[in-house]
Amino acid sequence: MRTGYKDLNIKIGIDDTTFLVLNIVFERFLRSMPRHSHGNNSYEIHYIPYGHGKVNIDDQIYNITPNTLYMTGPHVEHEQIPLKNDPMAEYCIYFKLQKNNTHIQPEVDTVAYKFEKTHFWFGQDTQELYPLMQQIFFELEHRYTGYMILVEALLQQCVVKIVRNYEYKAQSKVHFSPSNLVDSKYIIVEECFLYEYETITLENLAERLGLSVRQTERFLKDYYGRTFLQKKTEAKMSMAKIYLNDETINISEISDRLNYSSIQHFSYAFKQYYGISPSNYRKKNMISDK
Repeated sequence: MRTGYKDLNIKIGIDDTTFLVLNIVFERFLRSMPRHSHGNNSYEIHYIPYGHGKVNIDDQIYNITPNTLYMTGPHVEHEQIPLKNDPMAEYCIYFKLQKNNTHIQPEVDTVAYKFEKTHFWFGQDTQELYPLMQQIFFELEHRYTGYMILVEALLQQCVVKIVRNYEYKAQSKVHFSPSNLVDSKYIIVEECFLYEYETITLENLAERLGLSVRQTERFLKDYYGRTFLQKKTEAKMSMAKIYLNDETINISEISDRLNYSSIQHFSYAFKQYYGISPSNYRKKNMISDK
């Protein structure tokens, strides 16, 4: 039983390295695999989801059991011998690595560097590779819309999870850079109207954005198509409906929660916005729920 995919021209970029995926195979071994090795910059991932056997790697015997993972990199000689009454199944992915810029000193904390420098590893998978492997074969078999994007993303995850197997819970020294104010303006605005809609002022929002009041109004109009007052009213009126659907909260309390100066002010604002008074909205909603 053998399912294989090759000549796919799959290239995934990780750090400063391109991973060429030359072969993706699933096989249930009913025969032994003779001793062989791979050339420069070539790596083969072997994941055994079930079954048993042995692998001879550079004249050392390793017992293969379900959930075994091992890596054979350049010039690592290996042969596989399945157990006859319970032959092992194996997912195998063959990578060839290409450095994108050989003149730059590589970063030693990167995934690509750690993958490349590990020419042999053997152990139990701790990173749940099995569902990833299954999904790769599912995508390649069915070829639904976007399958190429998913396969590349899944293969990237495989590489990362393999390196994590080598290290097991090592903390990365590389982290996301903080976003600049230009990129974070949208989140600042949206969180203000989600969480501070009762009390947020135009001046306070402008200060957080690092803009003048006039620039803030222009920003809101350009990006959201609304003024500050329109966005604040929209948020308060949306929350007012949610409160009115809860019979345990009286209308006076809703007015206080939404920071209106009086229940009359709240009722007027609600009717202006929805064309119905809060009390009539509540009555109408209670009838329709019955």
